[in-house]
Parts: sequence; C-alpha cells; structure tokens
Amino acid sequence: MTRKILTGLNSTVYEHPFDRQALASLQKMPGISPILKKINEYGIDRLLRLQSLGSEIRVTNRNFPKLYQALLETCETLDVSPLPELYLFRGTGYIQTYVVGVEKPIVAVNLEAMEWLNEEELLYIFGYEVARIKSQHMIYHQMAIVMPTVKNLLSSTTLGIGGLVAGGIELGLYNWVMMAKLTADRAGLLACQDINIATSSLMKLAGLPEEYLTDNVIEDFVIQSREFASNNLDSLDKVTKILSYSEPRLSWIVMRTGELLKWYDSGEYNNLIQEDGNLHENLNTTEDPENNNLEKEGWNFMSSW
Repeated sequence: MTRKILTGLNSTVYEHPFDRQALASLQKMPGISPILKKINEYGIDRLLRLQSLGSEIRVTNRNFPKLYQALLETCETLDVSPLPELYLFRGTGYIQTYVVGVEKPIVAVNLEAMEWLNEEELLYIFGYEVARIKSQHMIYHQMAIVMPTVKNLLSSTTLGIGGLVAGGIELGLYNWVMMAKLTADRAGLLACQDINIATSSLMKLAGLPEEYLTDNVIEDFVIQSREFASNNLDSLDKVTKILSYSEPRLSWIVMRTGELLKWYDSGEYNNLIQEDGNLHENLNTTEDPENNNLEKEGWNFMSSW
C-alpha cells in the first residue's frame, strides 16, 4: 500500500476538540506553573531518559529492522523530525508503549508489541506515540508520569498545602491525558492510513492476539464501539468520573475506537488526506462560535465540568 506523505502536517488539523478543551483547562489551573518549574528543577526529563538508556535495548536498522523501519516510515508520513530514538523493553503480557523526553524524545515498545503487531499495525502504534512529540505537549505527559511523586514531595515541604493544590491539578491531568489519547489515535490512523488496520491495532492493545481476530470478532467489536460512542455519559456524577480516570488499568479501548470511527465516518479524515491545504490550517476554536458549538456535542465525559 502506498501511503501519502503528509508534508507540513499541523497537529491542530486532527486534534480532538476534547483534547484542546482539557489542555486549556489544565493550563489555567492555579499552581500549574510552580509544579512545572519544580519538575524542571528535579531534572525529571533527564532522569526518565536515563532510565530508558540504562534499562532497555536500543533499536537500530541492523538489529530490529522491522521496528526501525516502521518508526522511520511513521515519522516521514507525519512529518516528524528529527527521528526519535527507539528502544525495546521486556515483555509484560500485553502490548505496552511509551514516549519520554522533551528535548531528545525516546519512543519505546515492549516485546509483545514487536511480536503481536505486523508492519502496518506498528505504523499505527508509532503514530500514536509520536503524536505527542508533534503536538509539543511532552512536558505535560511527563508531568503525568511523575505527578504522584511530585505531589508527595510538595506535601512534605509545604505543610500539606502544596499537596492539596497538586491533587487538584492531578485530576485535571487525568482528564487531559485521556483526551489526548483521542488525538493520538487520529495520528495513528493518519500514519497507517487504513481504518481496518487502526481497528485491529486497537483490538490488540485491548489484549487480543492475532489468532482471535476473526471477522465476527472484529465486526462485533466495531458494533460495540459505535454503540458506546453514541452514548451520552455527561450525566455521570463527578465521583464516578474521577474513579474511572484515576484507574490506570482501564484502557478505554472501546471508547477510543468509537471516537476514532466517528471521526473517520464524518469524512474529516478523508478530507485531510486528500486536500493538502488542510495540512497547514491553524485552528482557533476559541474565537469561532461554530467550532465551539461542535465541541459541545457528543461524548464529553470530564471536560464539561
């Protein structure tokens, strides 16, 4: 399959509106700037990078060409440069990936990702991860990784007041991290440029190996995802939402697939692929009433608080 190189792609053209809303809310929260400053003082960026360098196997075109070439093609398609470093880490029993590094990004995948995913599905997974680099939001992703530790440190040094402030920010961070996944899923689709590949990748992320992905299983999963995406869950109380997003073992794969299918069905994906002019568009929804109305429609879980 020949994929279109999206030269000049701007992340705003595929950004999910809930991602944009949640990040804007997070950035306005009192105390966010001191916490980011404290994270910088602790050298978290360097620490996370050193953990990868010292614990995992660096991937090159010689030792693991399948992985390396997939990342290279993904970055070329999404117009991401320079190429981030790539590392392979031990198996966990399910597919796991991550990206760290504000100045020098590192993408890492585990053994299951290499073994379970074919070449096209790797494009989706890498597209999902490098989307965070392209959006230039890595500082907030790393903040989410270390937030529990930072909160405890602030609690012990400011008579607990800093911990309370950080706790409130942590909830906003949970919200944004979840919403940012919706944008990253769109980038994954732009990387592989096949909705069926994106769907099978998400199903494998949900824990299903290749041998279980029969036509009937895939069809029922798509039906389930579309049904979930049609639900309006804004009536759920705040406690339910907090407990849902603060549970790290929940993948929300069905919800994510439903949102991705909704974007694909809307025609926005095809328009973006076919029209080069859209790649450079800089959206400003805060000054566009029509866009603001669109953002209020559909599934809005926590961002409507």
